[in-house]
Parts: sequence; C-alpha cells; structure tokens
Amino acid sequence: MTSRAQWLGILCGLLTAIIWGVQSVVSRHAMLIDLTPADVTILRFVSAAAVLLPWALRHMRPFPVGSLGWPRAWVMALLIGPLYSLILVAGASFAPALHSSIISPGLIPVFTALLIFLVTGERAGRMRLAGLGIIVLGIGIFSRDALALAPSRPDAWIGDLLFVLIAFLWAIFGLLARRWGVSSLEVTAASCLLSVPLLVIVALVLPIHMAQAPFAELLLQALYQGVLVGVIALYLYARSVATLGAARATLFLPLVPVATAAASALLLAETPSPIELVGMAIVVSGMLVAFRSPSTG
Repeated sequence: MTSRAQWLGILCGLLTAIIWGVQSVVSRHAMLIDLTPADVTILRFVSAAAVLLPWALRHMRPFPVGSLGWPRAWVMALLIGPLYSLILVAGASFAPALHSSIISPGLIPVFTALLIFLVTGERAGRMRLAGLGIIVLGIGIFSRDALALAPSRPDAWIGDLLFVLIAFLWAIFGLLARRWGVSSLEVTAASCLLSVPLLVIVALVLPIHMAQAPFAELLLQALYQGVLVGVIALYLYARSVATLGAARATLFLPLVPVATAAASALLLAETPSPIELVGMAIVVSGMLVAFRSPSTG
C-alpha cells in the first residue's frame, strides 16, 4: 500500500467518525426545534432515495432489490428503514445527543457477540470478551444518572432504552448482511428505496410538523441525515475498509462519541456530567480493546 493510499484510508475513516458523531447532534437539534421523528424519517429517506435512485436504476437487477432479492431486501428495510430512524430520533427527544453515540455503538458489538453465540455457539475470544465487559460496565456508569431518574437527566432513561433497541436492530442487520454477502451499497439502496412507500404509513399515523418548520431546518435534516449519513458516510467507510482493512477501519469507531461530545457542547451547549465523562472513557477503552482483539478464541 502506498503512503498516499494509506493516508486516504485514514482520512475516510476520520470523516466517517465525524459524520456519524455529529448525526446525534443533528437529530437532537431537530427535536429541540419541534420537528417530529416522523419529519426527520421522511426527510432522511426521501433525500437518500433520490440520491441513490440513478445508481440503482443502472446497476440493480431486479430493481430495486438487486442481488438481495425481494424477501431479504424487505427484511433489511424493516431493520434499518423507517422503524430504525423513528426509534433513533425518538430517543433523541428524551436523552442528550451523547447518549446515542455512547450506548448504540457500544452495545452493537456486545449484541453481535451474544447473537453469534446463541445462533452458532461460537464464543468470542478472551480479550474481546474483556473488552465487551468493559463496554457494558462503562455504559452502566454512563447511564447511572439517567437510570436513577436524576433531575439533571429527566426522562433520559427512555432515550437510553431506545438506543439499546437500536443497537440490537443494528446487530441483527450486520449479521444478516455478512451472512448474505451483499455489498453495503446495494443494501443501502434497496433499504432506502423500499422505505419510500412505507413513509406513506408513517405520514398517516404519526404527527407531522414540517409545515411549521423553516425551510433551512428541513434542508439541514434532508442533507445531513439522508445524503451525508445515508450515502456519503457509507461510501467513506467502505473506502476506508478497502484501503486499510476491516480491522483497522473499525478503530475509528471509538472516535464517534468523542465527535458527538465536542459537537454537542459546541452546538447544543449540552455538557456531560463527570459521571458521564468517566463512563464514556471506559466505553471508548472497551471498544478499543474489543476491536483490536481476535473475534473468536
């Protein structure tokens, strides 16, 4: 690998972590200006589908599911489509932005290891188990105030539980994507395009406040949630994996909560408590140990 290619992979990994980290802040901002989870979900998938449609029309046969096929594509759309977005953004209406980027990314490898063991009986290696244990401990410390119903974090426990559910859905999605062996771009395109008709149900069932929101705020959510997170971050992460390898690319994921902490303090004036800072440091340490360790013993 040339030095230039290596630095390109590192840059892609860093940009991915920043985009994913700031997403929690953008979602939290949407809730603070009275947009609803349905508003953000509709903006996200309409914009992402619009960007991905030309590529899907050209490359995916049959359209719009490609090599996934219809049954598997619908499973993916149900896992990471509107339901996923509604839960994620609803969590942001209860808990500070940092909670999303600590709890969900931290618990994804924990749930993944648990599901692999339950389905195949395959055990994680000792060092990875140690890292996963550190993550769980850190999340427990991080969420102490929320679970104790502390006045400084009212109703944050609801958001934390929703972020736990997000981690579980993402772990299932990741395992299925790996098992079915399809490209990340095909999965994303199929999920986004199949999500569009589901948005009709979302609009009919849930409250919509888009008509009262400034156009600039709607544009922010559409571009960030749909284009940056839904398309560009996926490409950057895939490029980082292709350049550096999957193991090295995952080492950028612990930077996600760091990016969220900085952005939420700067843009939302949300600062973590000392207990949350300790919990975050433990979770990030556990992620580093888990990602650098062999997956099996």
